[in-house]
Amino acid sequence: MDYIPHTDRDRRRMMDAIGVKSIDELFADIPEQVKFKRRLEIPEGMSELEVYNLLYGLSKKNANLNDVVCFLGAGAYDHYVPATVDHVTSRSELYTAYTPYQPEISQAVLQIIYEYQTAICELTGMDVANASHYDGATATAEAGIISCMHTGRKKIAVSAGVHPEYRATLKAYAHGYGADVVEVPCAGGVTDAKNLAAAAAGAACVIVQNPNFLGCIEDVVAAEKAAHAEGALYAVVVDPISLGVLKPPGEYGADMAVGEGQALGNPISFGGPYLGIFAVKEALVRRIPGRVIGMTTDNRGQRGFVMTLQTREQHIRREKATSNICSNEALCAVAALVYMSTMGKQGIKEVGELCLDKAHYAAARLEATGKYPLAFKAPFFKEFAVRCPVDPEKIVSELCKDGILAGYPLGRAYPELKDCLLMAVTEKRTREQIDRLVARMEGLK
Repeated sequence: MDYIPHTDRDRRRMMDAIGVKSIDELFADIPEQVKFKRRLEIPEGMSELEVYNLLYGLSKKNANLNDVVCFLGAGAYDHYVPATVDHVTSRSELYTAYTPYQPEISQAVLQIIYEYQTAICELTGMDVANASHYDGATATAEAGIISCMHTGRKKIAVSAGVHPEYRATLKAYAHGYGADVVEVPCAGGVTDAKNLAAAAAGAACVIVQNPNFLGCIEDVVAAEKAAHAEGALYAVVVDPISLGVLKPPGEYGADMAVGEGQALGNPISFGGPYLGIFAVKEALVRRIPGRVIGMTTDNRGQRGFVMTLQTREQHIRREKATSNICSNEALCAVAALVYMSTMGKQGIKEVGELCLDKAHYAAARLEATGKYPLAFKAPFFKEFAVRCPVDPEKIVSELCKDGILAGYPLGRAYPELKDCLLMAVTEKRTREQIDRLVARMEGLK
């Protein structure tokens, strides 16, 4: 198959039209000494079968999560994706659609996004969700910025237990907005309560993550009181799977719930694309960035879906725009919706319980070796940190040779925790895999 659309006749006609006789004459203005005069070092054309074999061979150079056993979390998690997710999202009308620029003729896409928003609201206990964000980091950063816009303050208090890359993104956003970001340190794996209360004074918002990046479950009620006592908004970064077993942010007074939605039916794939969750209480609906899809009836009484709010600078005055986020993660949001619909309330609860049980089994087995005590005493969900008798980087490197991704060395982001390894255990891990991990780590010197 020839993928070059122009024939010799096409090229001849174009050259005739501009009055040149050859390709060389067309590029006559380029000095001879700088012209490239040899063949490009690229292979000859291949058949479809040859291309398939070549690309398959290249792909085998990368390990995927079917080849290795993954205990690596730190923001991206190896959860099971039901076959229905790929089946639905592979439909061409969904797979190829970008953004509904003509919403009146994109009713199916709008309905799907509306139902995604509804599912996120039910999961988080919030009133309104947008049509998704780029990822958890940008969703967190936007929460900080809109709190500044809403309160008129320019200080954001964020727990050091929030994902380090989310905090870095928040600082980048805040710098452009002229706001200060104050980090509240952790003590014993959770946000230091006294420092949080002090940092909340004069802040536009207080941001905590639950469970936090260290795997620990925060005292979210105390954080809520600290924020609202000082007139600050309260934003919580959530792991959506944890909401199968933990109380949702809407039930303990959060004004905003944000987070990474990759765990909801989106596979780990070279770092993306991911899905930012963004949900708020109704009082903040006019501040919400991106798009909000609503349901209405037309002049014949028929149900229809519309873009209710678009606080984008393309549609409203720039100074009134809440965000430069222009693209939602529609296909990832569709995957999340199909996942949540397939699992249902009971399914998400069961996934959460499996993660909880298996993570605690792994932690207990490691502690029982006498070599890997838990780094923190705080309760945890599916991630936990252990202190290591050998360099965590060495553990990761050695176990990788056996096809085990052991975890995330916390010293990369928290120098004071350089002897700690953060490990994640999802519902996919088996007892045999956990026991193999423990045996392998126990034997390291």
